[in-house]
Amino acid sequence: MKALFALTVASAITLQGCAFAPGQYLDPDEFKDGATAEDGTVQLVSITPEMLKDQTVDRMGATARQELLSYKPTDYRIGANDLLYITVWDHPELTAPSGPQQQLDANGRLVRPDGTLFYPYIGNVRAAGMTIEELRSTIASRLRSYIDSPQVDVSILRFGSQRVVLSGAFNTAGEVPVTTAPMTITQALGQAGVSTADADLTGLTLKRDGKEYLLDIDSLNRPDSWLHQVYLKDGDQLHLPYNDQRKVYVLGEVMMPQALSFKTTAMNLMDAIGTSGGLRQETADGEAVYVIRGAQNIANEPATVFQLNAKSPTAFALAKHFPLHPQDVVFVGPANITRWNRFISQLLPSASIVGTGAAADYNLSR
Repeated sequence: MKALFALTVASAITLQGCAFAPGQYLDPDEFKDGATAEDGTVQLVSITPEMLKDQTVDRMGATARQELLSYKPTDYRIGANDLLYITVWDHPELTAPSGPQQQLDANGRLVRPDGTLFYPYIGNVRAAGMTIEELRSTIASRLRSYIDSPQVDVSILRFGSQRVVLSGAFNTAGEVPVTTAPMTITQALGQAGVSTADADLTGLTLKRDGKEYLLDIDSLNRPDSWLHQVYLKDGDQLHLPYNDQRKVYVLGEVMMPQALSFKTTAMNLMDAIGTSGGLRQETADGEAVYVIRGAQNIANEPATVFQLNAKSPTAFALAKHFPLHPQDVVFVGPANITRWNRFISQLLPSASIVGTGAAADYNLSR
């Protein structure tokens, strides 16, 4: 029995060596400018005012921005599948051959797939590629051989030749026709409606002429926004992703560990901690507030761990200016007393074994 007691004590001592600091832990002293983990897979960065200045990055490059702003709509060009209404004053037989009592569409002139339309007396007219004024002038000119001083007007009943496609987290996704009234990105968003509960407002993508431009709807709330100046043109595609796979994870010594849906670039470290109920005052280590970024791609490139020393309340001013990215992990480490308490709680079962062994040895010796 003495041998059993000795073995039990040895096991307890071994357990203490393994469990003296149970749980996940990073040493804040390791965080120095440009520091890297021993295996080279993680870069360690302290969150300081100087670092935050370097974090201010223009998500949309100056060249791409200039490309988008340089496009200015010109006069609408008629195309195939546009339905036109052609009026010849004082000649209702030409204006409404189906009769004035019919719907306007019944008297419309559809531009055929080859870009032409048929009109009485003058036959086929190539309309595709013309402006409304150019087609009006062409028809009037050719009618002069049959009508004295014809007064012609042209309007578009239905726009079918040019369109913009909206997909993703819109209330009304689908095709939006390009009309004679130029349409900006913000007007298209307003027309389609954004599902703000489900959308990733930072991920709006415009595909144009073989290029992709990453935009940010959330920037519309800022005074320097320029998205309302970007006009859409035929063939543009706007995609707004859902946020179901884009989250920020808050773990460790916070009141309510959780996954937060990432919706806007306005989410910062202070928002994440505050939404999670704040730090556990009795268990959290104020020096051990970390943001782990890029862990999902660690096989291809180093991840980055940012550390905030939040022992001073003023440090949360830095947290408020530290923007989070999708898939970031916010981890708050435990204080030393917390780690000791957890060690004790894990040691107690072993201590019970030790006590049982000691009692048995004592009873045998009597």
